[in-house]
Amino acid sequence: MWRKASAVALLALAVGYFYHGRLNLPEQISQYVSLPIFHSSPSLDTQNGGVEQVISTAWETLITLPTRQWSRVAVGVNACVDVVVSGVGLLQALAVDPGTGLDHEVLHSKDDLKEAFIHYMGRGAAAERFFSNKEAFQWIARAAAEYPGAKLYVGGNAALIGQKLASYPDLMVLLCGPVGPKLHEMLDEQIIVPPDSLQETDEYHLILEYKAGEQWGSTQAPQANRFIFSHDVSNGEMSSLETFVASLDEFEPDLVVLSGLHMMEGQGRQLWEERLKEAVSAIADIHKDIPIHLELASLTDKDYMNSIMQEVMPIVSSIGLNEQELLFLSQAGEGPHSDLAAWQGIPDVGQVSDILYWVLEQHGRIEPSSEADLTRIHFHTLAYHVLATVDGYWGNQAAAVMAGARVASSQACGLQSVDVSKVELKVQLEFPSSHFEPREKLTLNPAEPVTVWRRGNITFHLTPVLVCKQPLRTVGLGDAISAEGLVYSELKTQQPF
Repeated sequence: MWRKASAVALLALAVGYFYHGRLNLPEQISQYVSLPIFHSSPSLDTQNGGVEQVISTAWETLITLPTRQWSRVAVGVNACVDVVVSGVGLLQALAVDPGTGLDHEVLHSKDDLKEAFIHYMGRGAAAERFFSNKEAFQWIARAAAEYPGAKLYVGGNAALIGQKLASYPDLMVLLCGPVGPKLHEMLDEQIIVPPDSLQETDEYHLILEYKAGEQWGSTQAPQANRFIFSHDVSNGEMSSLETFVASLDEFEPDLVVLSGLHMMEGQGRQLWEERLKEAVSAIADIHKDIPIHLELASLTDKDYMNSIMQEVMPIVSSIGLNEQELLFLSQAGEGPHSDLAAWQGIPDVGQVSDILYWVLEQHGRIEPSSEADLTRIHFHTLAYHVLATVDGYWGNQAAAVMAGARVASSQACGLQSVDVSKVELKVQLEFPSSHFEPREKLTLNPAEPVTVWRRGNITFHLTPVLVCKQPLRTVGLGDAISAEGLVYSELKTQQPF
């Protein structure tokens, strides 16, 4: 009986402490009573921004640059000019009627474009496709450029990552890719472009954006996103790759960022099989002491994704990818949860964790004796981000994952900093670490918004994203996230690659 009475007394005392402003429970009580403990945290008063304010304030306190920072970063090899336009508006201007969505690996006509656009718009998912018909593409591109409100931006993963990195004044950035006169004019003046990367004409990519809740026919977008397509042979063949690798000896970077492999998919199997071998050979020529980050993008060919997984991932140090790419990677390699046709709403943290662990286990340096180099994966989805790293190779990862989420929260709203009145928390504060054993029930503390857990010698860092309620631009968010995460990451010197 006295035990029950003691328990009731402890609980009553703890609740009294909690609700009367004492946020730090006495240690003697907190070890018995499981209540959320916010260490000197701001109030969760919803009238002052609520949980979003708590998270944003915590980010500003906890995000710090690493002791050792990159000084020279080489980025390649896809670059272009993005023409950003309303997807539904442009398709209506092209006189196509809404219908049933259908995915196409390669687009051959405006009807293929319409079907693929509807397919992904209905899922609120990003995708990128090659448009095979040059004349039809040029006709659509002209219509896009003339459409009211169309805007031109720096485009291509490499150029976008380069732009973000160049916003740090102490960081020297080399960009290799097909850089035409318009793109060169738009690039940050701090970016160095080798003469061999300059070309007479620009490559244009069309970005068809849609808003959350936007409707066309019977299709309604569950969230804001975009559909990208192009007829881009220079980037499609990764023609700048050898120039990029050849430039590294003179530039002497301490980090290499590689992107554009997805562009080769639209060129057909014969080309990508041959060109991928050449790409692997070129990447292997990069000095082993230089870490390489690979930024992935949308793919549809399982054989091609498998080839990247088997041949490229083991020779890079880090990869960045979103939820579509992660699930497709598992489907291509018959990994965990590969029976899922698509994510339903916000991807399950436990399922994401299982796939990330599987990738590092199968293709990373999970054992010191392994010949693989992969030790880091930066995963991002709308509501949260996860950094998974093999222990002993990377530092400052809590700050890195928070920095990536912070830039997603601000940039989507078109702002330089987070405005808590324009964002909302969408991730659950409780989630499983895995759907296999060992399985933990994890919680997210808004006042210290990084949840950390370990599985074997792999550590996971998760932070929420404060999702922009009315995003102004979704293109390039993944590139900004990866770039910011890299800026705040530190490579531990005792572990050469």
